Amino acid sequence: MVRNTVTDLDHLTQALARNLKHLRAERGFTLDALAARAGVSRGMLIQIEQARTNPSVGTVVKIGDALGVSITSLLDFDQEPQVRLVPPEQAVRLWSTEAGSHSTLLAGTEAPGPLELWHWKLAPGDASDSDPHPLGTTELVHVTAGTLTLEVDGAPYTVPAGTSACFESHVPHGYRNDGPESVEMTMAVSVPEPR
Repeated sequence: MVRNTVTDLDHLTQALARNLKHLRAERGFTLDALAARAGVSRGMLIQIEQARTNPSVGTVVKIGDALGVSITSLLDFDQEPQVRLVPPEQAVRLWSTEAGSHSTLLAGTEAPGPLELWHWKLAPGDASDSDPHPLGTTELVHVTAGTLTLEVDGAPYTVPAGTSACFESHVPHGYRNDGPESVEMTMAVSVPEPR
């Protein structure tokens, strides 16, 4: 007897396909229009909507930004109740390196615009760069261990443990660990409501 096993990745791929189709139709975007807005090929969108690919985090972020929704909305398995508890095993790790760095989407919501809560760990020497988000997007970062080098529009800022930073992220930005110990931080990303 052969059993079909459904992995978390399968659930994410199916949820992404279903949610992308729904959100694209809800906004009246053709595949070509969404591809142009997101800077993603039409072929990639077709593969995602048919659940035939597992796109990169960057691709999912671009699609979410183009639709005006969070990654959480694109990957959400079920309808959200008024109060939604997200146990640790349902948090989604979206980026990782061999050195042990990673980012984990802890929770997110859509009201009034996308709002995401993240946990990040950066191993010594690791970095992650981000493309500009839509105008009006704000990020809050609180460093709990190590010293983060936050780069916003080409300018570096040193953010030691216990310190928070707030910045508009519609410009190129990134997170870097230049120190000898791991950096851990909590991040909230607020995207403006689509117009």
